[in-house]
Amino acid sequence: MNPYALSCIATVLVSAQTMAAVTEWTPHIVSSDRFESHAAFDPRTGDFYFVRSAPDFSGWKLFVSKCGKNGWEPASPPAFAGDGLEADPWFTADGATLYFISSRSTDGRHHDDLDLWKVTRDAQGQWGTPQRLPEPLNSRAQEWFPRIGTDGWLWFGSGRAGGLGKTDIWRARETSPGHWEVRNAGPAINTAGHEYEAEMSLDGTRLIINTAEGMYQSTFDGKGWSPRVRMAAELNVNGSEIGALWSPSGHSMLFSRDIKGAKSGEFMLWNDGVAERWPPACGSSHAAQMKRQIE
Repeated sequence: MNPYALSCIATVLVSAQTMAAVTEWTPHIVSSDRFESHAAFDPRTGDFYFVRSAPDFSGWKLFVSKCGKNGWEPASPPAFAGDGLEADPWFTADGATLYFISSRSTDGRHHDDLDLWKVTRDAQGQWGTPQRLPEPLNSRAQEWFPRIGTDGWLWFGSGRAGGLGKTDIWRARETSPGHWEVRNAGPAINTAGHEYEAEMSLDGTRLIINTAEGMYQSTFDGKGWSPRVRMAAELNVNGSEIGALWSPSGHSMLFSRDIKGAKSGEFMLWNDGVAERWPPACGSSHAAQMKRQIE
């Protein structure tokens, strides 16, 4: 490549880094003096699902702000909410299934560990009865952040034995009905420390990894994942960053951070400098569009 072309590429990269920014994303109906995190946008209705917990990030519960004529409405627990801790909502692309984690009782007893769950809904939009995913996906250790990657694997975090560190990122796939293969995500992603969450971009080339030391990124070259690299300083401010969600284009990302003030945990929006209308808004036109898509 000639020097002029190299110079142009360098200029673009520098410009992108310069334009990248993190701002607070605080819809008034969602932002509170509690800790809000782990965003999920319902692809069918435009409703906004998220986690609300105590200011110290304890007592996780799922909430949903329904998309009405005048925007998102006051948040309340979803119809399928259980009696335990619940967090980490994630929708399949068709909006038919929502994955999440829960410590709800399944045998008449409350458990300390969080498990992977899913709930599906019918053509009328009514949620069914949540189902706990089977072993070996779940264990008696903690499981977190279920996400189906574009590679077809179910990615999640777990404190189960047999990993490379204290807690690791794992991935699983169903090899035959009822039979699952579970693999550790490997040393490019996991260390001897704590890895909790992995969020894959829609094109399958980038993986955000939330760890006890901050946010990292790994890239896929078609054969494997590169050794993870710590993300920029504007993303890693105080180590409380959690719950990453890519925009469909990959130019933006929502996550949460404890801003160490009266508002506690707030949603933050990162953008690489390429303007886009994301996160999705909610209003009369948006709600009507979503309704048409369902019908």
